[in-house]
Amino acid sequence: MGNWFQVFVDLDATADEAPRLAQRVVGALAAEGVVLAERTDCVLGLPSGHPPGPGWQRYATDDWDWAPTDGLAVHTGRTCFHSGPDMPGAAVCPRCAAATPLEDTAWPRFSDAIRTWHDTGAAAVDCPACATPVALPDWTWDDCPLAFAHLGFEFWNWPDFTPEFHALLSRLLDGHRTVCLWGGI
Repeated sequence: MGNWFQVFVDLDATADEAPRLAQRVVGALAAEGVVLAERTDCVLGLPSGHPPGPGWQRYATDDWDWAPTDGLAVHTGRTCFHSGPDMPGAAVCPRCAAATPLEDTAWPRFSDAIRTWHDTGAAAVDCPACATPVALPDWTWDDCPLAFAHLGFEFWNWPDFTPEFHALLSRLLDGHRTVCLWGGI
């Protein structure tokens, strides 16, 4: 068995907005008992996170056979969120919907853009189909998605969440576009 995660990524939060929005979300989840406000050693890859609270079931699926074993890690910095060790097979242009297979010829352009985005916060890749430069965070991905953002909420080893939880997060994030990634290690 391994460890798995669900990460809710705010695609619209700026670097300046991320800490305020993170505080709002954690405060609301703690007020409802989904997580505890205090931080402990309960997440993978970070020194501390927010452990599950007594009301964690409120937004878990109705099909829970087990309680969450780890906590919530909040990321408020430029981050490439991903689904684990696998990489996507194709990037999809948001302008023309053409899928670009990430083979030997296309991957270096995306890889360079990922490094540039990580270093500077801005990068674009020209779509091979429509020749439009597209900001890296605007591309979508096939089977193993990526998300480039300044704010993410990573729940380690929790049951799946309900659509109501997704809606709550969207409201707390000022209606920003969000994406949920699942993965494991």
